[in-house]
Amino acid sequence: MKPGILSRVAAVIALSGVFLLVACETPQQVVSQNEDNLSAAGFLVRPANTPKRQEMLNRLPPHQFVRRVHGDTVVYVYSDPLVCDCLYVGSQQAYNSYKLYLQQRAIANEQEMTAEDYSDAAWDWGAWGPWGGWGPEYGWGRRGWR
Repeated sequence: MKPGILSRVAAVIALSGVFLLVACETPQQVVSQNEDNLSAAGFLVRPANTPKRQEMLNRLPPHQFVRRVHGDTVVYVYSDPLVCDCLYVGSQQAYNSYKLYLQQRAIANEQEMTAEDYSDAAWDWGAWGPWGGWGPEYGWGRRGWR
């Protein structure tokens, strides 16, 4: 198998694990956890506590980063009209810290899934036939994963 394909498969598996974990939570729980991570990364919280701020918050896409550049300064904003009715504002450094945290969490989730995959010593793939009964029609062939 080519190294590039292997890394893509690993990335898809890792992201699938993250999505499965997130699927069990309510949208408010996901957003709330995300906002805790934004604060920990260095984003500042600005409440939409005036009509002008509320109007500006409503102009931004909810729960997405928007990059703003003012001269040499790059600022990232993240709006949350759902949980805190506020705006998170962070520097390039805060944004990089947040993205690094997400990468580290994805790796940890992948490692946890790998540990769970190999945790049942009594599991016997032989009961399912060669390769678990899955042949080339399921994507695995002599040349690797299709």
